[in-house]
Amino acid sequence: MINVKTIASSSKGNCYYITDGSTPLLLEAGIKYKDIQKALNFNTKDIAGCLITHEHGDHSKGIKDLLRVGKNVYMSQGTKETLQLENSRIKTVKAKKQFQIGTWTILPFEVEHDVSEPIGFLLKNKAGDKLLFATDTYYIRYKFKGLTHLLIECNYSIDILNENIAKGRVHKGMKKRLIQSHFSLENVKEFLTVNDLSKVQEIHLLHLSDSNSDEARFKREVQELTGKLVFIA
Repeated sequence: MINVKTIASSSKGNCYYITDGSTPLLLEAGIKYKDIQKALNFNTKDIAGCLITHEHGDHSKGIKDLLRVGKNVYMSQGTKETLQLENSRIKTVKAKKQFQIGTWTILPFEVEHDVSEPIGFLLKNKAGDKLLFATDTYYIRYKFKGLTHLLIECNYSIDILNENIAKGRVHKGMKKRLIQSHFSLENVKEFLTVNDLSKVQEIHLLHLSDSNSDEARFKREVQELTGKLVFIA
């Protein structure tokens, strides 16, 4: 049984708490540690580590706080070098090289973003539950079997973005960056159709754009496509 709590999910900061009942983890540290503590009612001493996908501040600005309180933080070598951090609590991981944190077996994998060595994570616990975490990527090249939980970016829809550009609400220069760095509703739906969803219990849509998304529509379309329980983070 996996429990998921969204602490923050936006361009201002991203942080998610997951536990299988034995080993609590943080996914991303894009907010201050004191805000993480408040969100978890100060029940943070058992957090076994934090997984970081890439170096952008809305995913990483709380790392120093976590290191200061003695939490291990896991990231790619490219992310570590870009952040210029040196600390024995920083654990570098490689795509396709699995590692263990408590009851979790974790497999990092490559994603597509405009940063140095970004990664996503596939987490499996001893009960056989599988959680996929992927954010800030315009494409996922892999297919996954037996997933039970998905935490996946759904940043924008191309038609909403085009309308905002046409009406001058969004600068046209934003389009290229979004298309080359973030997961659209259209790409999320394509990803879902080519993956095995037979065991999926929950889909959490993450990191929605403030101006180029529609929460109700995104939830409705993914639910209609998959028949699964969908949450907007």
